[in-house]
Amino acid sequence: MRRKISHILMYLMMFLVAFIVLAPLAMLLLASFKTPMEIALGNPFDLPEALRADNFVKVFYQAKMGTALKNSMILSLLSVGFNILLGTMTAYVLIRYEFKLKKLIMGMFLFAMVLPFYTTEIARFQIINKMGLYNTLLAPLIIYIGTDMMQIYIYAQYIEKIPFSLEEAAMIDGASFVQIFRKVIFPLLLPASSTLGIIKFVEVINDMYIPYLYMPSSRLSTLSTALMKFAGQRNMDWGKLSAAILFVLLPTMVIYLIFQRTIM
Repeated sequence: MRRKISHILMYLMMFLVAFIVLAPLAMLLLASFKTPMEIALGNPFDLPEALRADNFVKVFYQAKMGTALKNSMILSLLSVGFNILLGTMTAYVLIRYEFKLKKLIMGMFLFAMVLPFYTTEIARFQIINKMGLYNTLLAPLIIYIGTDMMQIYIYAQYIEKIPFSLEEAAMIDGASFVQIFRKVIFPLLLPASSTLGIIKFVEVINDMYIPYLYMPSSRLSTLSTALMKFAGQRNMDWGKLSAAILFVLLPTMVIYLIFQRTIM
């Protein structure tokens, strides 16, 4: 009887968590097919009177979702690629090699990790502006590809488990430093790279702050900043905003479905 009660409680808890996660998505999906009058007068979970695609069509053209998707994918994919490359190289050098000022460099990474993000924003904005990168895709790209301590820590856990004898065997065969990293170390870091790549992709594609601050031009809008076209200070078009949010959700869900086995 105790086992049955524990199973019932477990299922109830799982259904509750699933409801908390899925209820807002269901509200968004229903609202995206409703008119402003239906949203104002009806219940959030009421079915729409008709399956209208007007909100999706208007959102696609008004917010230039095609351009926003292109910019978001460029930033996300390039950030993930460069981030993995720089992260693996940095972690490999810091873990495998002894050199002067190594502890100082590690300390600088740790200090940058604990330093509040927004305290350096004014200085960073001035640097980006003086480099002539303001209002270009390179501005957020440079910020996103920076290696942080969390990446180094995760990669370090994998590198420390790789036997040094593999590198010694490659050295005996005449492999250079770059060849050892490219042909021996990097392929063995793919599990960590896939994990960090997924985290970075979701972080970049959902980020609104950096693209909005460094790329205010409408031709450089991303999926996240495109949402702001439908949210005003005095009024808000919930139907169009819901449709726009579903557009933003789509790339992440597609990536998840494609790489589901790898993620798990």
